[in-house]
Amino acid sequence: MSVLVTEQLSIGYPGRHGQSRVVMRDLNLVLKAGELVCLLGPNGTGKSTLMRTLAGIQKPLSGTVTYCGEDVHRLSAKALAKAISIVLTERVNVGLMSGYALVALGRYPHTDRAGQITPHDRDVIRWAVESVGGSLIAPRLISELSDGERQRLMIARALAQEAGVILLDEPTAYLDLPRRVEMMRLLKRLARSTQRAVLVSTHDLDLALRTADSLWLMRPDGAGIFNGAPEDMALDGRLNDVFQTDGVTFDEAVGSFRIIEAFRGEIRIVGDGLRATWTRRAIERTGFKIVSDNQPATFSIDVDQDDAPYWKLTHDGTHASFDSIYALIVAVNALYD
Repeated sequence: MSVLVTEQLSIGYPGRHGQSRVVMRDLNLVLKAGELVCLLGPNGTGKSTLMRTLAGIQKPLSGTVTYCGEDVHRLSAKALAKAISIVLTERVNVGLMSGYALVALGRYPHTDRAGQITPHDRDVIRWAVESVGGSLIAPRLISELSDGERQRLMIARALAQEAGVILLDEPTAYLDLPRRVEMMRLLKRLARSTQRAVLVSTHDLDLALRTADSLWLMRPDGAGIFNGAPEDMALDGRLNDVFQTDGVTFDEAVGSFRIIEAFRGEIRIVGDGLRATWTRRAIERTGFKIVSDNQPATFSIDVDQDDAPYWKLTHDGTHASFDSIYALIVAVNALYD
């Protein structure tokens, strides 16, 4: 089911004398319940501007953003908070507030004028905390929590809001790799289990390709947004169109970026298995081209999967053996240079 829809949406900033600065124009986008969508694009393309416009924080230059058919920018503050919740990049300075109290703020749109928390509100807060695995950290002060723990509770606050759409601007910005993976898996699980539409702005293309149901790719020329499944984006070249720069290209075969540079020489690698795979990566990283058996090569490397020494380097009829890839690369560099 379509939850958030934009029609002919143009985003940007109003200027003096009617001269507005348009960041993107004529956007027709759809967020569906139960899906995790990742918003990607080079720096300066307007990801944060789009997020603020979708959230009702910033007015569009033209066009509409609707939530279940209602114009987001005409909703009252409480109605908007019940429709859309947003988690921004900035660290939250909440003094001596506990994690539980932070999550409880998400119930504000549902409380009366006195702001009283009802038993039902407490049940929702408890559910939100448990959904993000935050039961042990919620009693602690926010100032005592790590970035990852704090971000979990910010997501719990958004869940406690019971909004149909959750927008997150760079939620993994301050996290290390394991925590980034954990956070994206959590968001995908929550989108599925709660049937909310979740939009995540991120720079982590690899993680987005592995977790998102759909991608929104902001084109660097301001001409619009590509959208579709990550696999379709890779196959039809749109990922490369958006992110390719001098010396870097998107390799569709492996689903990641590759540095383009002049090869220092050619190396033949003989062997299979995990050691051979990582040997090939190391050789390419060092600037050599890997060639097949029938092509001329500067060096030849035999990789033994089972018995040490695992690597044997052949050059001009001489042989040398190594027990680590690091030692092998040092020797290759010395011979070539």
